[in-house]
Amino acid sequence: MSRPGRDDSPDRLYTLTGGRAHATPESPFDLVTLVVAECDPTPGMQSEHAAILKLTQLPTAVVELAAELKLPVSITKILLGDLLTAGRVSARHPRKAAVPEPDVLEQVLVGLRNL
Repeated sequence: MSRPGRDDSPDRLYTLTGGRAHATPESPFDLVTLVVAECDPTPGMQSEHAAILKLTQLPTAVVELAAELKLPVSITKILLGDLLTAGRVSARHPRKAAVPEPDVLEQVLVGLRNL
């Protein structure tokens, strides 16, 4: 179910981003980047920017934001870039999982075979 007054028409998306089609090459955002608001929305702020700040009071992945906003991920990344440049959000990548030692994996495999 779509929100009243919202659509994904190319004209609307074009105006949201000021005509930009892609985030900048140095953009730190990928699908799993966690975004956290650094401030509250301010009066007169673009509604999508305000919505992002409300949604990111706790760390939220870019892909989750795009789904909540009902916007393509590419458009969401552009909007996030605007907020990052203004210092209104911070971006951090999730911790990488540690790779277990090969001998630990071997012990697990032996244990499973013994079951």
